[in-house]
Amino acid sequence: MLLTDLQKYNIILASVSPRRQQLLKSSGIPFTTFTDIDVDESYPDDMHRADITEFLARKKSEAYKIALKEGDILITADTIVCQGDEVLLKPSDREDAFAILKKISASSHTVYTGVHLRSLNQSKGFVASTEVKFGLLSTREIEYYIDNFHPYDKAGAYGIQEWIGYVGVEEIQGSYFNVMGLPIHMLYRELEKFIK
Repeated sequence: MLLTDLQKYNIILASVSPRRQQLLKSSGIPFTTFTDIDVDESYPDDMHRADITEFLARKKSEAYKIALKEGDILITADTIVCQGDEVLLKPSDREDAFAILKKISASSHTVYTGVHLRSLNQSKGFVASTEVKFGLLSTREIEYYIDNFHPYDKAGAYGIQEWIGYVGVEEIQGSYFNVMGLPIHMLYRELEKFIK
């Protein structure tokens, strides 16, 4: 079983995201957290949206400056929200958060999460995508969410696990946990292959 096999490894999650940390902990995978990675999150303008997150996850992996030792497995990840060809980033302020939430109201968007695994001898990246459909959000509902929750550290200005996810999401196709920032099922299976 993977959880038993992983006891022999030092899994390092290089992420400040409390949601990614929570998901990995809940999966039973033993890990330590490294949060001191500063990386330029720019990407080529002509890059296809499905490739952006894997590109950024790899950049984060390469920015990890501590030399990996035998038995170390580094995990980095990045999540974006796309509506059509537009990438909806983390909002810069209240006005930006409102505009993003108004945009995804009564429409569908795609959440992509890229994950990169790296050890002393190998590296591998993969991407998960999830389609999310929101119902119509009123101005008062959007303002309530912005004022009472935390849209500013989230791509697309929302957390599906927060109030707005309960009242706003009509339909989801793909991994719910991917929308939270880590496609845990896919990560589990990829780790299984990675250590073989």
